[in-house]
Amino acid sequence: MADERFEPKIIAFLCNWCSYRAADLAGTARIKYEPNIRMLRVMCSGRVDPSFVLKAFALGADGVMIAGCHPGECHYIEQNYKTMRRFSMLKHTLKALGMEDDRIRLQWASAAEGVLLAGAINEMIEQVRALGPLDWPKNWSENGKIDKAIEQLVEEHAEAMEVPV
Repeated sequence: MADERFEPKIIAFLCNWCSYRAADLAGTARIKYEPNIRMLRVMCSGRVDPSFVLKAFALGADGVMIAGCHPGECHYIEQNYKTMRRFSMLKHTLKALGMEDDRIRLQWASAAEGVLLAGAINEMIEQVRALGPLDWPKNWSENGKIDKAIEQLVEEHAEAMEVPV
C-alpha cells in the first residue's frame, strides 16, 4: 500500500518588493522547498485583507502564510505595521473559531533572504502536516452557505479589523 501521508495546501500572500523577490531568489538559487505552497503576489502585506485569509481557508487551504518586508523597511512607509495589527486580530478571530495557531503565519523576508523564506515555508508545511487537514468547507458546509457565514463574520468584525491607510 502506498504511503498516504497528508499533503497540506498552503496559500501564501507575498509582498511584491521583498518576500516575493525572496521566493524568486530561492528559485533561481535552486533552494528547495516543499511544493505544497501556492504563492500570490500582492503589492504590500498591508493590503492583505483578513477576508482574503478567511476565503482561502473556506476554499480548502490548510494553512495561510502572509509574508512582507521587515518592519521599518516597507516600501509603503508603515504598512507592515498595519499587517502586524491585522494579523494579531486575525489570529484572535481564528482562535475563536477553533483554529490552531500553526495554520497561519506572518513571516518577514527581505529580497535577499531566499534561504530564510524557503526554511519558513518548509517549517510551516511540517507544522500543518502534523495538524492534519482543516476541512473547513466540509465542516462548515450547510446547504452551500459557507460564503455567507464568512461574509457575516467579516462584517461583524470589520470595524475592529479595519485600520485606515
